[in-house]
Amino acid sequence: MSSPVATLAPVNRFRRHAWQYALLSATLAVLAVLLIYPIFLTVAGAFERQPGGGLSANGAFLSNLTLEHFRVLSTNPNFFRAIGNSALLAVTTTVVATIIALPLALLASSYKFPFKTFFNAAVLVPMILPPFVGAIGVRAILGREGALNALFGTDVDILGNAKFWGVVGVQALSLYPIIFLNTTAALANLDPALDEAAENLGAGWWRRFFKITLPLVRPGIFAGATIVFIWAFTELGTPLMFDYYAVTSVQIFYGLKQVETSAEPYALTLVMLGMAVIMYVLGKYLFGRAGYAMYSKASRAGGEKELTGWRGWLATICFAAVFLLAILPHVGVVLTSFTVPGQWYDSVLPTAWTTSHYREALTARDSFGAIVNSLKLSAAAMLITMVAGVVIAYLIVRTQVKGRGLLDALCMLPLAVPGLVMAFGYVAMSLRWPFGKDGPLGDFVSVLAAEPNPVPLLIAAYAIRRLPYIVRSTVAGLEQTSGELEEAAMNLGASRLTAVRRVIVPLIMANLIAGGMLVFSFSMLEVSDSMLLAQQKHQFPLTKAIFAFTERLGDGVYIASAMGVWGMALLTVTLFGASVLLGKKLGSIFRV
Repeated sequence: MSSPVATLAPVNRFRRHAWQYALLSATLAVLAVLLIYPIFLTVAGAFERQPGGGLSANGAFLSNLTLEHFRVLSTNPNFFRAIGNSALLAVTTTVVATIIALPLALLASSYKFPFKTFFNAAVLVPMILPPFVGAIGVRAILGREGALNALFGTDVDILGNAKFWGVVGVQALSLYPIIFLNTTAALANLDPALDEAAENLGAGWWRRFFKITLPLVRPGIFAGATIVFIWAFTELGTPLMFDYYAVTSVQIFYGLKQVETSAEPYALTLVMLGMAVIMYVLGKYLFGRAGYAMYSKASRAGGEKELTGWRGWLATICFAAVFLLAILPHVGVVLTSFTVPGQWYDSVLPTAWTTSHYREALTARDSFGAIVNSLKLSAAAMLITMVAGVVIAYLIVRTQVKGRGLLDALCMLPLAVPGLVMAFGYVAMSLRWPFGKDGPLGDFVSVLAAEPNPVPLLIAAYAIRRLPYIVRSTVAGLEQTSGELEEAAMNLGASRLTAVRRVIVPLIMANLIAGGMLVFSFSMLEVSDSMLLAQQKHQFPLTKAIFAFTERLGDGVYIASAMGVWGMALLTVTLFGASVLLGKKLGSIFRV
């Protein structure tokens, strides 16, 4: 028979930590509404006979379920072609990005060579431009009347005959830094003694690489490759810019018009989600489990070998070649932004220049309004995630409450769930109670109504999509901060909230600012949420306005390029600032 003291111990412990459980419960509830619920609505909608019928108040949920929509999809040859193209795009993009990133990561982690410092910093440059904006520059350079044909005097319609490889090339050159950052982070934690011991036993470089280095860094490669695969599989803007419509993401985008009358767009979105999850789980099973633990936290920096002579310059040339290829879309966008309309035709460089497109981007109602919209939405998302990041990181690092592991997993879920799926889920949520036509909040939040108001959903979508960045950055800061300082402040009479506000937050401010900068900049250039949730011109964020301008005849593509350059400038500053504040830990931000 247990004693009363033993029985009361768990109760007293719960009472002492009641505020922690209350905070955890509130946080989980918010994530359930803004993260789990949209995904659930997408899944449920795929099995409903009539959109919205499955969650009706008449209790006829089960009778409203059907597999008919999947049967209809299975009879549509365009569906299988789109899924196959999307999967092939994602796999090819991931393979190409890995082929680019892995050798560069090995060189950067193990050797010294000329201009290494510059190229280590320049590796982030491809990330300052969304792939779909870079497609504008690629079309200007590789199009039939583009700069490349003019340079060599040829007449090859490269993009017309190979749109698939155009999409792959732009995406791979934009996303390979994610694999590079993850791989270099994994290589930095390898014990150099393992490689030295194998070398002393007579193992050559290739044998040491395949038997020691690759197995140890495989989880890091997988972490980056998973994100690249998911992004490439669900990418919407780049296929649209290349007129490559036979992919699932484009089908979902145009199927949005039928979302109120047909459940097939839900089924399409669920198939995309299922494919992404399957590939993630498969990759995790095949590659993630086989990785070995690191034997030492010692950095390999001290064991770097200097490449002298032609070997050093060969390494420099490899980095330079990749860098020049990666910035080709950026160069094309910049040149287009300075081109007088119609004056870059069958010539290596534009024949007439102007700066008027930049003025137009900052003064015209449609362009300037879109920039202002994105600034407001991104700033709101940044502030929300910074507060949420402190709360979540504190619960994960400073408490022992049961359920914090679930909280951590939920916060990382947006990295694995396709952005297009999340955006579609928010559209579905706007059609259900308490929103929708007859809901009490129908006028407050709507997407497809006659007078839509997607602003709250856009802010929530931006915040949820980028929440992992701020959480990981803040967790890293808290793990480096001693809890004794907080306890000392409380012993001197400060409340826990005051101790966190006056002691903890200042100590982790660098990490918090770095995460906030990433949230703000990537929200400014978010594509999927902006394309699906903003339906009216006066509500367009920056990326949706850029896409709209590319479809406008005359000066549309030139103004879109100028807007893209403004976006590049913003992201350049924020990524540089984040890299300075986080250093090598920046790679851990982009990891599933």
